[in-house]
Amino acid sequence: MQTNTLGSFGPVSRLTLGGGGIGQVWGATSEDDAVATLRHAVDQGIDLIDAAPGYHICEAMIGRAFEGQLPAGVRVTTKHGLGHPPAGEVYSRFRASLEKSLAAMRLQRVDMFLLHNEIRPDDFVYPDNDQAYDARATGLTLYREAVVPAFERLMADGLIGSWGITGINLPDTTIAAFSSGPRPAAVQAIANLLDSPGGMNTTGVPGRPREVIAAARSAGVGVMGVRAVQAGALTSAIDRPNAHYDLPDYERAASYRALCRQWGEDPAIVAHRYALGMEGVDTVVLGVKNVAELDQTLEAERRGPLDPAQLAAIEGLGLR
Repeated sequence: MQTNTLGSFGPVSRLTLGGGGIGQVWGATSEDDAVATLRHAVDQGIDLIDAAPGYHICEAMIGRAFEGQLPAGVRVTTKHGLGHPPAGEVYSRFRASLEKSLAAMRLQRVDMFLLHNEIRPDDFVYPDNDQAYDARATGLTLYREAVVPAFERLMADGLIGSWGITGINLPDTTIAAFSSGPRPAAVQAIANLLDSPGGMNTTGVPGRPREVIAAARSAGVGVMGVRAVQAGALTSAIDRPNAHYDLPDYERAASYRALCRQWGEDPAIVAHRYALGMEGVDTVVLGVKNVAELDQTLEAERRGPLDPAQLAAIEGLGLR
């Protein structure tokens, strides 16, 4: 397994095992599958596991797989979807969520704790005027004045090693979040050949992920690339629940699948190789839910980034 440097977080494997698949978010799988996938990932050299309480049983499966004793060199992240509470509640909400995650994973600390929602302009109003937006986004001023100090306090408490943010939507505030002041160790950003977050973007604002990745790199912030196969839109067939949110991307990628058939290649493997070759992406977070899917991504990593001719052919499809 190749390694890269994830900003101030340090060296990590080029693949990170994400928690959505093993947590049964993306479709049916068993607890035994989840445990086997976690152990196989570590055995094959993956040394970062990206968890979250929102990934259903993911954290419990980490606890079951490793029984509170992570293999040497393996690190774990978790997250909290804070939203926009009063400033005085930020630390307590973070700590309460983190303590539940640690108990589930049977750990004393995590190596990185991430804000699991987008950062929005203070006066931003969602297109549907959704009054629940404070539950799913954090204002930039609150981020600077309360979220960052809460992260730093959790580090001082010895409960987290570093902290990070989600940078999938609203690129201007994402970039502002690491352009000045204390910077996150890492940002999670879209890394796929469509430049698409699919149904995750309800803001009405294009995500511009490559600008986010470039800005993070300039600021010394590590980049965890997510959604390499865009929720299945870049695979042979979508098998996720609520797939209708991402069907437009699946249909848009028909020419991509045709190209992969012409090459005799699996589109999921090609999509992961594409993401691994994206400039500025330090590690690609996997959404696999079983060992078979994991082995596909391991093959992609072994084969490395696409050659220039393949890359040019994909870009020539005009899908971005």
